[in-house]
Amino acid sequence: MALLEAALTRVLQTPGIVGAAVVDSVTGLSYASLGEAGASQDAHDVVGIADTHLRQAGCTDELESIVVTTPSTHHVTLSVGHGGDPVLLCATVDRNRTNLAWALQDLTRHADALLA
Repeated sequence: MALLEAALTRVLQTPGIVGAAVVDSVTGLSYASLGEAGASQDAHDVVGIADTHLRQAGCTDELESIVVTTPSTHHVTLSVGHGGDPVLLCATVDRNRTNLAWALQDLTRHADALLA
């Protein structure tokens, strides 16, 4: 757990990211969270719904990321594979404090290093 919390601390150093969590993609269990990561518990359900609808639309690729936007935040969910079932790196991004493209670039870099 200490390693995950250290990784999430690094995620929170990205300007505008106010919360982060690592969530099991199968069960929805949160392994670790820091900051304002309240939406992380819903991320598992959002990924399941999106994946189902993509499959129904004929998409056969693996789901890589989802961004849900509200008036004040972006809720970003990235799938992080580790040999078995992936985990989800979830982040809450303050829309007024950052550029979404920069935040996504940093989150992808953190996701790559998360389980290395």
